[in-house]
Amino acid sequence: MNEEISFIIDTAKESMDAAMKHLEKAFVKIRAGKASPIMLSSVMVEYYGSQTPLGQIANVNTPDARTISVQPWEKNMLHEIEKAIMNANLGFNPMNNGDNIIINVPPLTEERRKDLVKQAKAEAEDAKIGIRNARQEGNKEIRNADISEDLQKNAEADIQELTNTYIKKIDSVLANKEIEIMKV
Repeated sequence: MNEEISFIIDTAKESMDAAMKHLEKAFVKIRAGKASPIMLSSVMVEYYGSQTPLGQIANVNTPDARTISVQPWEKNMLHEIEKAIMNANLGFNPMNNGDNIIINVPPLTEERRKDLVKQAKAEAEDAKIGIRNARQEGNKEIRNADISEDLQKNAEADIQELTNTYIKKIDSVLANKEIEIMKV
């Protein structure tokens, strides 16, 4: 096979891998009932005039399956952290005990579980769009390449095969996440 074609297919595969990695990160953030420090990974706190990730100014851990504990390295940051968690709109009600912030993660209601499944499906659809865009870009590059029509058709078929493989992976990962979310 032509080197140029191999490069185009490898580039498309890298883009598809990136879409899968993004989906996996997004799925980690969708909680399935158990408390996890990752749930607060998107929280940004006003720290000496700049927005700083919560994990850089506090120790975030889970003492048990239903509780997240946030212990700031500077006591004067308690109020700012509490405010940032509320503003992040994660559905948590942080409690400040003077030393650290405790968040009780409520058990998921049936309605909330269905919302999370919808969110997971939307993330999966975004990943599929990323895969299809990578396919489209690869096919465009192949059409612009100076190669025979047969090589072009074979390369497009290879990219389509790659696309189908990644779409199946996404469907499989989504199905597992749905089961995880709906499990009481």
